[in-house]
Amino acid sequence: MTAIKHALQRDIFTPNDERLLSIVNVCKAGKKKRNCFLCATVTTERPVQVNVVKVKKSDKGDFYKRQIAWALRDLTGVDAKDAIKENPEFDLHFDKVYKWVASSTAEKNTFISCIWKLNQRYLRKKIDFDNVSSQLLEESVPSGENQSVTGGDEEVVDEYQELNAREEQDIEIMMEGCEYAISNAEAFAEKLSRELQVLDGANIQSIMASEKQVNILMQLLDKALKEVDQIELKLSSYEEMLQSVKEQMDQISESNHLIQLSNTNNSKLLSEIEFLVNHMDLSKGHIKALQDGDLSSSRGIEACTNASEALLQCMNVALRPGHDILQCVKQQQQLFTDLCEQFARRLASHLNNVFVQQGHDQSSTLAQHSVELTLPNHHPFHRDLLRYAKLMEWLKNTDYVKYDGLTKNYMDYLSRLYEREIKDFFEVVRFKMSGITKEGKKFGLHGSSGKLTGSTSSLNKLSVQSSGSRRSQSSSLLDMGNMSASDLDVADRTKFDKIFEQVLSELEPLCLAEQDFIIKFFKLPQHQNLLGTTAVDTVEMDGGVSSRPLTPGGQLSISSEKDMIRQMMTKIFRCIEVELNNIISVGDKMDNFNSLYMLVKMSHHVWTAENADPASFLSTTLGNVLVTVKRSFDKFIGNQIRQMAEVKISKKSKVGILTFVSVFEEFAELAESIFRNAERRGDLDKAYTKLIKAVFINVEKVASESQKTPRDVVMMENFHHIFATLSRLKISCLENEKRDAKQKYGDHLQSYVINSLGQPLEKLNHFFEGVEARVAQGVREDEVSYQLAFNKQELRKVIKEYPGKEVKKGLDNLYKKVDKHLCEEENLLQVVWHSMQDEFIRQYKHFEGLIARCYPGSGVTMEFTIQDILEYFSSIAQSH
Repeated sequence: MTAIKHALQRDIFTPNDERLLSIVNVCKAGKKKRNCFLCATVTTERPVQVNVVKVKKSDKGDFYKRQIAWALRDLTGVDAKDAIKENPEFDLHFDKVYKWVASSTAEKNTFISCIWKLNQRYLRKKIDFDNVSSQLLEESVPSGENQSVTGGDEEVVDEYQELNAREEQDIEIMMEGCEYAISNAEAFAEKLSRELQVLDGANIQSIMASEKQVNILMQLLDKALKEVDQIELKLSSYEEMLQSVKEQMDQISESNHLIQLSNTNNSKLLSEIEFLVNHMDLSKGHIKALQDGDLSSSRGIEACTNASEALLQCMNVALRPGHDILQCVKQQQQLFTDLCEQFARRLASHLNNVFVQQGHDQSSTLAQHSVELTLPNHHPFHRDLLRYAKLMEWLKNTDYVKYDGLTKNYMDYLSRLYEREIKDFFEVVRFKMSGITKEGKKFGLHGSSGKLTGSTSSLNKLSVQSSGSRRSQSSSLLDMGNMSASDLDVADRTKFDKIFEQVLSELEPLCLAEQDFIIKFFKLPQHQNLLGTTAVDTVEMDGGVSSRPLTPGGQLSISSEKDMIRQMMTKIFRCIEVELNNIISVGDKMDNFNSLYMLVKMSHHVWTAENADPASFLSTTLGNVLVTVKRSFDKFIGNQIRQMAEVKISKKSKVGILTFVSVFEEFAELAESIFRNAERRGDLDKAYTKLIKAVFINVEKVASESQKTPRDVVMMENFHHIFATLSRLKISCLENEKRDAKQKYGDHLQSYVINSLGQPLEKLNHFFEGVEARVAQGVREDEVSYQLAFNKQELRKVIKEYPGKEVKKGLDNLYKKVDKHLCEEENLLQVVWHSMQDEFIRQYKHFEGLIARCYPGSGVTMEFTIQDILEYFSSIAQSH
């Protein structure tokens, strides 16, 4: 092991300026035995770094190579597995746990002991040594032994110390001066001994020579002490002379202190008096303004505002300790309290009168708006009242009870005023809506009263007309929407849309202006979340109970002030939501398609209100009304779907385009025109999905029930019409349904053509079906002609039954039959006829192929050619 240690020191660690202190031969636990060495090393340069290095033998030769190194400072624990029994296994905890098996327990113990000593010497880091014998650790050894171990450690660590450059240079100079030192060491040592004796003698002589200098120094010190005694005597005499002067100066200093103290007291007294005069003195002009100021003029309001602010400053001044016991301060505070109460009563009374007067003045202007679709403008009223905004803030801070009373009175007067204005406005709205349709009286719209007195007309079930134009079929549109029998045209709907938009456009600025005024006049927080309450105190609000959290001073908290805006707006405009819902009901009864217009308009206004302030009264109210509109729209869609399922068809007439298919087309056209620029169309897309699903289901249902018209014709015509409608309108959410409609149209067209073409050449079809059946059973195609039922004679007999004239006659009859099946509106006759021509030619070619394969060389051919077929189809189509 010693030879390996020296080899590792020479080949690996010396080139890296490291010293190898301990080594252990190990292999990894639980794996194939592959030996390596763990080495404990320190660097020769300072600061010293201690490492644990893994060295293994190279696979290509006998030399060793450095594989991995861990810094000792990264070591967190050492586990020796067993402190009593001999066990060569141990674990080192670095970034992970490394498990090793030493070649012997002695090597393991030596290595662990070396790691412990290196940590104690260089790092002093807390490393957990688990299951390690106490004899290996220096801490458990007695003091004397500890010193010996430490000394041993010093000897091990310092067993080799290189010379520095200075030491090396001195030794070289000394060796050059004594060239014979190498050849004659005794002579060199003797010379060094002589030189040492010379140096010792020089030191002794130097010590003896310094004794004389010491005596001289002592004499000088004695002389200095005498001089010090003389100086002390002089200082004592001076001190006696100054004692009397000191007494006089003390008396003067005491007199100056008393004078300074008096000046300080006078200055403080003057400062206190100036503070009280400057902060608690209210001018006579302010007092007069508070007592008798004119609250109706702008100048008087400004004077009262300035006086109230000055009074508030005087009342809120922070008095210094002791001020409150002064009689003058008590008198001023009582004066301020009296003035505050007097002015608060006068201000509250005046503002109440202003509210009443403004309400009467505003009511007098209602007559001019009685025939116009506009709401009165409250801007002048707001402008006049905003002059009192600062006084309201003063009242809120000084007397919240009167402020709260003014708030209630304002809500009482304004709620009654707005209720009259809004009801009159909606009377005009209903009156104008009553002129949209001649059947307005059926909805209870009598003159300007505008009240709903009639009942909703009963539901009319759909019926499929045997014939007639698309116009007559679409006339049943209103029946599906649960409305009257009168057909309201697009112009009427557009007029209703304009009226509804004007209603919302009038209400929106009215609510926003009033909310803005309330915030400014009553000094309430703006925007953000108007909802939310905290711990509450009960306050009465107009006969109801309002829960409002109060601050210790009796005022509302911030969250409750935000809630107060919502409460005030709700009370003032309590009739808006009811009136809007009534208008929605009127619009639905007039024409259920109006729900589409209302849905778009309401969604737009809700979107605009939410962007401005999502928690405002306007946003909340319009959101509630939008829910009502959505319910109306959903009810409209549900009625259409329900009545699709209730459709009944005539047994004596052909079906044609089903009425609910035409209704869906008109609904989609109208909806797309209405929702063209809408911000939200999610509700429409959902309605499209529900309607088209119901249309598909009920088309198949009617087709299955049809007796007069073949099922394929009903499916083909209606799905063609649906596909054409969806292709023209390009509704993105119905792309899959458009493809399905096209697929169903094509499938049923092909099915109808194939089934119809089986009749003109019926015997020929049966004959070749028999031929194909024989081939399918395993009979070779060239042997089919030997079958008795399918020989050449039978083939010729069947072919002779279908000369060109008979074929043309059969096709002519087929054309007439197809014409009876198809409706004129969809104009699919030529398409079907062309498809039949293609299918007939395909069958002809198929028959010719069977003849060529099954009857080769027989010379049997059909009585007509493909050119004849084309001529037959063309002449038949032209003749009809």
